[in-house]
Amino acid sequence: MSFEWPWQYNFPPFFTLQPNVDTRQKQLAAWCSLALSYCRHHKLYTLDVMEAQESPVFNNKKIERKLSMEAIQVVFEELRKKGNLEWLDKNKSRCLVMWRRPEEWGKLIYQWVSKNGMVNSVFTLYELSNGDDTEGEEFHGLEEWMLLRSLQALQTEGRAEIITMDDGKGVKFF
Repeated sequence: MSFEWPWQYNFPPFFTLQPNVDTRQKQLAAWCSLALSYCRHHKLYTLDVMEAQESPVFNNKKIERKLSMEAIQVVFEELRKKGNLEWLDKNKSRCLVMWRRPEEWGKLIYQWVSKNGMVNSVFTLYELSNGDDTEGEEFHGLEEWMLLRSLQALQTEGRAEIITMDDGKGVKFF
């Protein structure tokens, strides 16, 4: 299934930050939505700021427009404010993208556990994110850092406990 670009993507002014405050807010909301949708579609969890400008999401070769580095930083800052992005370094050159927040992933995982009658079961992290049983689930292939954060959210709610096992970490669901 190919990624569906929003109509704004082929509209040249979309690639220039607008000076009007109301217009800029709508534009930033559209850019945030586009960036998160693109990352979700391609299951991207980390982005490099320098590479972002050449990425199809910020560079429309068909209309020969690309978002400036300054504008990309503004979009990333907006995503950070919304809780969808976290910087990996002080220089703000690499970031984690959370197109679904840890609590949302935790909810999905717990629904799967409940639906399959696996409450009170223990899983390794590998089984949850890469096991045969989870194939076809949205959280299949979830990167370990996000899986751990999701399980920590469930642990806070009293629905799971992260445990240390001989060969790594695991989790027990309640």
